[in-house]
Amino acid sequence: MLPLGCNLSAAANALAELPPITRKPEQPRWYAAYTSPRHEKYVARQLDERCIDSFLPLYRSLRQWKDRRKQIELPLFPGYVFVHFDLQQRLRILGLPGVVRLVSFNGQPATLPEHDIETLRKGLDLQIYAEPHPYLRVGRRVRVVHGPMAGTEGILVRKKDKFRLVISLEAIMRSIAVEVDADDVQPA
Repeated sequence: MLPLGCNLSAAANALAELPPITRKPEQPRWYAAYTSPRHEKYVARQLDERCIDSFLPLYRSLRQWKDRRKQIELPLFPGYVFVHFDLQQRLRILGLPGVVRLVSFNGQPATLPEHDIETLRKGLDLQIYAEPHPYLRVGRRVRVVHGPMAGTEGILVRKKDKFRLVISLEAIMRSIAVEVDADDVQPA
């Protein structure tokens, strides 16, 4: 309610002269979208159709049935698709069928380090062998100093006669293992 004696047209003219309120678009960042079980490829396809930058890392696995063997592509991080967007667009992502929620901490979507996503993308483009690995909190942290994964930190483990680097994405509490030469890593 306006006070008595208030000139409505003068107030409207004063408001019209104010600059419009605009929100600066935020810099796009990487986020992890949690999907319904076994919907990762479906969600990634929908994001691609809507021209939203996303990344679904896949690995090849040999599966055997009674009558045949087949190599299939499975998500490296089951239940997650990485999405690169401005937070103002989050409703476009959350409205997609198969997307359950964004990985969040204290009610805010958790950003993933750009370097981790780009290193992972580059390594998979160069056909490094990768497979899912249980998330680890303890162990020796190492840094890769040579090769396509240079600069990446992780935990060094040994499987049979090969060394593997376990790379953990803290935000989604998931890990993958990639094969490395022992000479390519040093203590972090």
